Amino acid sequence: MTKRFGGRFSPLGRGQDAQNAAMTGTRPVPRPVHHPLESRTRWITFMAVPFLISAFWQGPFGLVMHLLAFGGVAAGMFLTREGLQAEAEYDARRVARRPAIPRKLFGGILTGLGLALGSYVPGAELGAGIIGVAGAVLHWLSFGTDPMRDKGMEGIDSFQQDRAARIISEGEAHLKAMQDAILRTGDRRLEARVGMFAATARELFARIEQDPGDIAATRRYLGVYLQGARDATVKFSDLYVQTHDARARQDYETLLNDLESQFAAQTRKLVEGGRTDLDIEIGVLRDRLAREGILRPAAPPELETPMTMDDLLIPRESEKQRR
Repeated sequence: MTKRFGGRFSPLGRGQDAQNAAMTGTRPVPRPVHHPLESRTRWITFMAVPFLISAFWQGPFGLVMHLLAFGGVAAGMFLTREGLQAEAEYDARRVARRPAIPRKLFGGILTGLGLALGSYVPGAELGAGIIGVAGAVLHWLSFGTDPMRDKGMEGIDSFQQDRAARIISEGEAHLKAMQDAILRTGDRRLEARVGMFAATARELFARIEQDPGDIAATRRYLGVYLQGARDATVKFSDLYVQTHDARARQDYETLLNDLESQFAAQTRKLVEGGRTDLDIEIGVLRDRLAREGILRPAAPPELETPMTMDDLLIPRESEKQRR
């Protein structure tokens, strides 16, 4: 089986992604987010393997205790790894909710419980408990705590946020289906072209995540347009694999260009709309401060008179008189 090369200078390498982003004004397709501490969980699970091996040289009670010890450490590391991934996703977003389940907290408790069970011997319950507590504390020092508060959610309707997350999830599914379908063609340029369109669509996703109130104006982009693009990609891939029709390829690339321009225009429209709302809020606040006498109202530009040399000389003469 052949293996696709994906090095730095390959058509789909990092350097090419950065070049495409610079030429098209879009960001490259985001890669999965990983936490830098995820590898520690695998090593700790591996270090708990002696509990599993030594269990078969124990009596019935020792067998059960050592198996439970290994299971507790392995389950704790699994929950910890899930918590680290959730934390990485939380840190990568500007607007995010705290994880619903504190996985790292429960992972630390299971890890400490597993160590306590593995070190337990009759008559040494206190020592086993101390080892378990020490393991939980070391887990907390090594991996930290779960995010405990929402980020960037001030003034955002939770219902709108849930609705936007659901629609964005459907849009991501359509993009994933497009990228999977275009792989059947075996054409690197077409794969890169679909990836560029996906990056443009994700710019719109990011904007909606920041302001879920814009979901009503963009729902057809995330639903109807992306679903149509997915269906067109599937049909084009099936046809192109059999015929390699150049005209069909040109029509498909034209469709992607049109869709990409529409998505980019919609993103710019949302950004400009947000800037207009900000200008209106600033103007209303300045008018209110001016009515209350806190801020002097600014003179209209047409009423302002240019400064002359006399205006510059008069203050100097007055200063000489005061001296």
